[in-house]
Amino acid sequence: MTETESGRRRMRLRTRLLLIAAAVVLVCGAMLAAFLLGLRRGGQEETPVITSDLLGERLRSAQELVTVAYYYTNMGRFENHVDFYGWKVPLTTKSFIVSYDGVIKAGVDLGGVEVEVDETGKTVTVTLPDSGILSHEIPEDSIEVFDESDNIFNPITIEDYTGFTRDEKTAMEQRAIDNGLLTSADEQARSAVESLLRLMPGMESYQLNMQ
Repeated sequence: MTETESGRRRMRLRTRLLLIAAAVVLVCGAMLAAFLLGLRRGGQEETPVITSDLLGERLRSAQELVTVAYYYTNMGRFENHVDFYGWKVPLTTKSFIVSYDGVIKAGVDLGGVEVEVDETGKTVTVTLPDSGILSHEIPEDSIEVFDESDNIFNPITIEDYTGFTRDEKTAMEQRAIDNGLLTSADEQARSAVESLLRLMPGMESYQLNMQ
């Protein structure tokens, strides 16, 4: 491999973090149809009576609302050696470098949504749970191992790879949170739920408050 090719590869493997607000919004078809079509009885569409139970049931039927996807490419180094009472045993160091792609999805679990309807003041108040990380995937075909250094006194094991990947995932999730992942997910979830509720027949008579 030439020096130029090596340099290009290192540039490609540098950590690249991309926060995409509202990259993915998943709402089950039954929920969306209910909001668009309202209640039908005997083939006739009727405007439903707006109640806390009705709105809460409609929102909770979606289960999870994924609002933000965080895509990244990262490279990390693993190194380990045999330790004897704080002393590094010579010739026992093992190491490897791993590059990989990942996607972290964050959003709101709508199972914990709370809805209050004030008929006197004609207001609907929706309180959403805080956003959280819903999934974190690292495709196996994106994983590449470089500069693997092994020795007979301290061989590399599958546990080294799995433990390293687990630690890397935790670190990347924290980095995503520090970069505003959950804040963005909260904002996008409120916007998505508000848009859906305003499509529901009868909601035009109410002021909607999102919390």
